[in-house]
Formats: sequence, C-alpha cells, structure tokens
Amino acid sequence: MSRTDYQTAVHQIGILEALAAYDPHVAGTPPLGVDTLTSDIDILCCAPDDEAFVADVLRFYGEMSGIRIWQWIARDRPVIATFRACGWDFEIFASPLPVAEQFGWRHFEMERRLLGLGGDGFKSAIQALRRQGLKTEPAFWSALGQEGDAYLGLLSLEQATDDELRAKLEAAGFGSR
Repeated sequence: MSRTDYQTAVHQIGILEALAAYDPHVAGTPPLGVDTLTSDIDILCCAPDDEAFVADVLRFYGEMSGIRIWQWIARDRPVIATFRACGWDFEIFASPLPVAEQFGWRHFEMERRLLGLGGDGFKSAIQALRRQGLKTEPAFWSALGQEGDAYLGLLSLEQATDDELRAKLEAAGFGSR
C-alpha cells in the first residue's frame, strides 16, 4: 500500500495555514528523506497559550481519525496532538518555546546539516539503521560511531563548524563527497 508524499498530505489538510498563529514547522524524517513506512509527519509549534492551541486543534482536526491530545508534565508542559490523515500519522508538538529553541527543531536542523555534509553513503547508513528499528536521533548518533545519549549528543554538535562535522563524518567512515 502506498501513501501520498508527505508534502501533499500537509497541503491537503492545510495544517500550516490552520495553525499559522503557532508558527508551525514540518520536521522529522520525511523532509530529511530518511523516513520509513512507520514514520509520522511532525509539526512543531509555538503555543504560549495551551488552552487556545488545544481549542484550535480541535476546531480544525477534532474529527480526524484517531485524534488524541495530551499534555506532558515536563517543565514547559508541551501539548501533543496526534491523528491520522492522507495515509499518514501526524504528530503536532506545541511548546511555549519558539520553534527554533525546541529540541525537536534543533535535532532536525543538526540532522539536516549532517546529511548535507555526509553524502549518499551517510544517508544510506541512516536509512539502514532506521529500517532496523532505530529512532532518528539514535540512528544518526550510531552512524557517527558515538555512544551515550543521542539526543544530547546531537545538540552538543550544534556549534561545530562544517569542517569539524566533516572530520567527525570522515572518522566514522563517511568520506567527503
């Protein structure tokens, strides 16, 4: 069974327009090109008013298949909403933090940088690790030959220059393009 491409799905449900007040950004594996058949479409939002955000999600997507909304008890108390549409699972993550400061976006940007610098061999390695069942951040961290917390590890690379990242990629067996 095939599903529509993620960009078409995002467009068909109008999520970027519907949630425009919350600065929505598409993140995750589909835009990186390392998604699997079980990947979802992640939408990251900035929602300082969680009650207004939940009301808007219910107004626009309350009738979607499998709609579920909950709030973490973590410090920033982000709201997560999930549902199914256009053959995809959607996950909306809404935090009071600006999207650029959220860990999910920062991981996404780091992964995008690494894929851009690592070439086809690195991308193939990530895809293979993902098919083996690894989550995205652990797949990247493992491909780099690193141990420890993949989520914090990727964030530790944010300030690295492209040359420093290329050196790390080369040390892991992924030569220059």
